Amino acid sequence: MRPKSNIVHLPVYQPGKPVEDVKRELGLSEVIKLASNENPYGCSSKVREAVLEEIERSSIYPDGASIELTEALAGKLEVDARSVIFGSGSSEIILMIARAFLAPGDETIMADETFSQYKHNAEVENAHIIEVPLKEGVHDLQAMLEKVTDRTKVLWICNPNNPTGTIVKHDELIAFMKAVPEHVLVVLDEAYGEYIDDPAYSDGVQMLKEYRNLVVLRTFSKIYGLAALRIGYGVGHPDVIHFINQVREPFNTTRVAQAAAKASLADDEFVANCRIHNSQGLAYMCEKFDELGLNYFPAYGNFIMVDAKRPSQEVFQSLLQKGVIVRPRWAHYPSYIRVSVGTPEQNVKFIAALEVVLQEAAVQKS
Repeated sequence: MRPKSNIVHLPVYQPGKPVEDVKRELGLSEVIKLASNENPYGCSSKVREAVLEEIERSSIYPDGASIELTEALAGKLEVDARSVIFGSGSSEIILMIARAFLAPGDETIMADETFSQYKHNAEVENAHIIEVPLKEGVHDLQAMLEKVTDRTKVLWICNPNNPTGTIVKHDELIAFMKAVPEHVLVVLDEAYGEYIDDPAYSDGVQMLKEYRNLVVLRTFSKIYGLAALRIGYGVGHPDVIHFINQVREPFNTTRVAQAAAKASLADDEFVANCRIHNSQGLAYMCEKFDELGLNYFPAYGNFIMVDAKRPSQEVFQSLLQKGVIVRPRWAHYPSYIRVSVGTPEQNVKFIAALEVVLQEAAVQKS
């Protein structure tokens, strides 16, 4: 068998370690997973009702065009229905954008380091990848702009950035979009945008009125709590969305996922409460990190990246032994771990475990 030569070196995506695996491997009865930026409060009660009703129709193919969900979302966002596309998580839309716009040798620009699926899908299409180092954990928009050439096809901005959790502010993003040539498609990934209540943060959908070379990605996996159902969406100019639709697989989102997403859109109170709880959790973690003398990036999503001052894999393993799963191993931040915000009880347990791990490390060093 001879696969495409440009994919043989690609790593397989490694998700956060499953809770049940850790319990089984380490003989633990309680494990806290703070590795995958999931919503610890689950999903809206309206979702459960919608899912149970839709399961009765599981023998029937879903609506391939997600018509009802599209109408509901377009109405909520106040955009043309032709401007919306759904995918199996926003990660599938990343795949579709790469498939639709990148040919072998085309240039694509992204931060280093950022969400791995931009690079992964560009490599699958054999595009030429240009990575621009972050500046204090933030996208360096000016440096990215300086890399744009006539061969540049797609430019990726993760806002807030995963893994650092930092944001590109509104004024900076507007200035950037004004300077980007019209032939370059800018993908603005706002997977964690609903967590943010800060006037400095841009609403990418509102920017679409001015920039037809912009696509905004969002997901139901994070604040809406539908990670297991795999549904996300993109919003852009109808012509751009049409091109992406041309490479979309039929029936790429399920009946249950569509029903759950539609129900989620009808529960603003759930989203608002999750935003408040998340903000309180971030404030607690920052306070504790300050007490421990640990540096961290300004966090805007539902996770925070903190410098544990020792190899992150060692910290990960030590925390794992205490029943806490975090995310280690970042190319440019070898001593940092990424931690999702949990419930108040989970956050307290994480900090307590981290304090013990750091104390043990200090004793070993002395």
